Amino acid sequence: MLISRRQALTFAGAAALAACQRHQLTTPTHGGSMDTHRLDHGFPTLVQRAAPGVFALGVMDLQTAATWYWNTERGFPLGAAAAAPIAAAALSQVDAGKLSLAERVTYKAVDLSPPPSLISQDWPTPPDKRTSSIPVADLFALALHEGDSTAIDVLMRRIGGPGAVSGFLDIKGVLGLRVDRYLRESAVAMEGMPSFRPAWKDPVTFEAARDAIQPPARQVAMDAFIRDPRDTTTAPAALGFLAMLAAGDLISAASTARLLGWMGGAPDGLFRPGLPASAQVAHVTGVSPTDLGFSPSMAELAIVTFPNHRRYALAGFLVGSTATDGWRAALFADAARLAAQAIG
Repeated sequence: MLISRRQALTFAGAAALAACQRHQLTTPTHGGSMDTHRLDHGFPTLVQRAAPGVFALGVMDLQTAATWYWNTERGFPLGAAAAAPIAAAALSQVDAGKLSLAERVTYKAVDLSPPPSLISQDWPTPPDKRTSSIPVADLFALALHEGDSTAIDVLMRRIGGPGAVSGFLDIKGVLGLRVDRYLRESAVAMEGMPSFRPAWKDPVTFEAARDAIQPPARQVAMDAFIRDPRDTTTAPAALGFLAMLAAGDLISAASTARLLGWMGGAPDGLFRPGLPASAQVAHVTGVSPTDLGFSPSMAELAIVTFPNHRRYALAGFLVGSTATDGWRAALFADAARLAAQAIG
């Protein structure tokens, strides 16, 4: 194994408004404190700031199931945030005795995926024909702490691929959240590139291969990517998944605790800057690279526990943004801040 267990565990707009639907309060609050009027009046300003990108948010009180959405029907790319449903599907196999956290999974250069991936970066340059292995527990840690694309793909391959994840979600009744491809497939499709090659394992070599594609073709590919229904989720589906996870309805109590622990150990995400410092955040994040001044997608799924022990699920998505990194980050932080104010 190229990465030690210790390392793995310590990495730890009118057009835009027209594309958005009004909020939807699916259940009464029953004593909850969600101020949906604040969300109604505050979020459209963020939608306008995001233009020409499309911004969406979902908020759910996990105690009462009171839920507020903006943009309920559109599917948004998950990117590396797919690590959460993939991990849940893998932990269901741990629960069934079909997979062990101590099992070592073998992989070769042909199994590497595009950046970001610490596994791929640590592979020899140029890639050779060796075989390596890594414990399943480390795959979980790298996938959920770092959004490591190779860890996500190798873990998904071990449990049977995207079809196994889709089957798990279908059985659990998670509708509207899709995992259709490996990241090594979707990442190159987004840029109009051919099939991923191990030689592109580093950021510099991957970007050089990307830049060899003519800019108009790359823009067409990115535009198609954000319209592709594959590997996407709607805001209601994302919140439904998080609610079932938090309630222990997807996997065993022990596996639920493990998954939330891994998610809670991830570095600060998109929502964290807008939330109270005392809040605990378990999250996964998927951010596509910016190319030609265009950011195809950003996504964050989070379970937030406030000091009063109230738990909320947050799901935020942004597609087709031409804003700077700082501007986009501020949108998510301000959305989280608005949600926290509405929660009270």
